[in-house]
Amino acid sequence: MKRTKIIDVLKSTEYGKEVCVKGWVRTHRSSKAVDFIALNDGSTIKNVQIVVDPTKFDEQVLKDITTGACISAEGTLVESQGAGQSSEIQATKLEVYGLCGNDYPMQKKGQSFEVMRKNAHMRLRTNTFGAVMRIRHNMAMAIHTYFHEHGFFYFHTPLITASDCEGAGNMFQVTTKNLYDLKKDENGKIIYDDDFFGEQTSLTVSGQLEGELGATALGSIYTFGPTFRAENSNTPRHLAEFWMVEPEVAFLDQEELMDLEEDFIKYCVRWALDNCKDDLEFLNKMIDKTLIERLEGVLKETFVRLPYTEGINILQEAIKNGKKFEFPCNWGDDLASEHERYLVEEHFKKPVIMTDYPRAFKSFYMKQNQDTADGGSVGYKGAVAPGPTMQGTDVLFPQIGEIIGGSVREESYDKLMGEINRREMDQTHLWWYIDTRKWGSCPHAGFGLGFERLILFVTGMQNIRDVIPFPRTPKSAEF
Repeated sequence: MKRTKIIDVLKSTEYGKEVCVKGWVRTHRSSKAVDFIALNDGSTIKNVQIVVDPTKFDEQVLKDITTGACISAEGTLVESQGAGQSSEIQATKLEVYGLCGNDYPMQKKGQSFEVMRKNAHMRLRTNTFGAVMRIRHNMAMAIHTYFHEHGFFYFHTPLITASDCEGAGNMFQVTTKNLYDLKKDENGKIIYDDDFFGEQTSLTVSGQLEGELGATALGSIYTFGPTFRAENSNTPRHLAEFWMVEPEVAFLDQEELMDLEEDFIKYCVRWALDNCKDDLEFLNKMIDKTLIERLEGVLKETFVRLPYTEGINILQEAIKNGKKFEFPCNWGDDLASEHERYLVEEHFKKPVIMTDYPRAFKSFYMKQNQDTADGGSVGYKGAVAPGPTMQGTDVLFPQIGEIIGGSVREESYDKLMGEINRREMDQTHLWWYIDTRKWGSCPHAGFGLGFERLILFVTGMQNIRDVIPFPRTPKSAEF
């Protein structure tokens, strides 16, 4: 008999119909009169109940149907007599595909997330991780749908690169060289002439620079793919391998960029509420009881647009009134997550788009505000910036902190070169990027959204290692 997915069985009202379901046993309750098997195939958070008359089946078969076992069940779809389910299956045939012993690590008893991370090859079968992965899929669909509907082109940028987009230097090298016999010059530097690409290459930290090239030809593009950072960070917000969504748009100014950021992220949240109802309700019950309320709140609120200088003034005023922060927050400091979350969760109580950051800790490619270009000041609601500022547009979210990092890009060749020279950057691998400012340059802007941070927010999970199937972190690449 042809298999029917459990999600479709639970929607069906064709009582009396013979059906076949296949999946993994969540629970098996036995008695002399009747057995109840809760079966799940991953298509939904909900299980289908298989009702078994034990007198009609081999005793060993029923003993083999333990938590985690994989089985096929055929039977008659009937209206359920129990609460919480509309239909169930009265079994006429049972077949065990895969046995599961008592050493199965994902038993029905509660497991800590730390234990589940050590068993990442099995944790996907749990209710929580099934819900998270279905939501992850839906968020990917929302992203592609949003950009397609808005005229963006999906643009594939390279994973192997010779340039460092952020200038951070924390990159994974890609090489075919014999690491036990490295050729070096008289200064002790490795010679890459005999390497596969003939030069030093790494896994990319961002597709932005290549994405800008796409925008100057196609108008509006977005990238969506894996990126890598060799940063020895063990926080609940960092991964060594993570996915980024990076749109780049020609002829977009700062206000329009903020409009795009807000509209895009609200679209994703709305998609989750519309398409992931059962999974969100489960996570709202088991993980974060304010999850759905918080998601709905994002849709109701207009994001605050807050210049960095005013944000610093708010934080310093909070300190005067007794608020304690672990890290300093003077003008010129890069804000920590605790500062961002204070502004979002306590002061404004809504998402914030922070703008106009100091040049010192922002990337070379950002457009500099004209009225601060020579170190002057800019006034905003009484807030005065004592130094040059860049047209950044970072979106800060409750529970997360920064979820989007964006900016207007500097389109002027002279100004871009001035910033590169001021920072004494190596231009060897940036020549092609610089060329875009020489030939037909145009105003443009874009942002990067950390996909896993979006999933953190939408699911209510607390650790970024729990929203990607197989996390890559320092000292951990096992699965």
